[in-house]
Amino acid sequence: MSEQPDGRRADHPYAGPDDPRVVALPPEEFAFPGPLRDQLVAAVLGGAKTSTTGLVAGYEHEGEPLPRVGELAAVLDSDGRRIAVIETTDVRVVPLAEVDLQHALDEGEGYRSVAEWRTTHEGFWRSPEMLAALDDPDFTVDDATPLVLQRFRLVADLR
Repeated sequence: MSEQPDGRRADHPYAGPDDPRVVALPPEEFAFPGPLRDQLVAAVLGGAKTSTTGLVAGYEHEGEPLPRVGELAAVLDSDGRRIAVIETTDVRVVPLAEVDLQHALDEGEGYRSVAEWRTTHEGFWRSPEMLAALDDPDFTVDDATPLVLQRFRLVADLR
């Protein structure tokens, strides 16, 4: 990748993770810091991950609005570094029972079926870390649990 005369890399308009425009972006955190986040961030950077799933309950608990098409976000790695910029290209709110195979495949984690995707995600949503993050030790998921299905594209790799 070549640099422009003003220091920007030719593949995107940002000078790097400390570019004020990147710093001003809301963070996008995939899973919790650790091996799973590292795997998911690598999939985003490699182009395999172009969708993600969140709990509506998580957005409500944090008091955050749902993602909107056209929004940019800075992807954080496990060390909290801004490592990429993504743009939301589609958002759907659906019950868990309506997650389709294409969404599961586009999560870039190697799922071969919706059932496999669901088993993994339900395990994550029932994990002690997630229950603590929701401040709800009794939180459960079922077919009716509302989910946020977000599609995105990689705008900039800031490594």
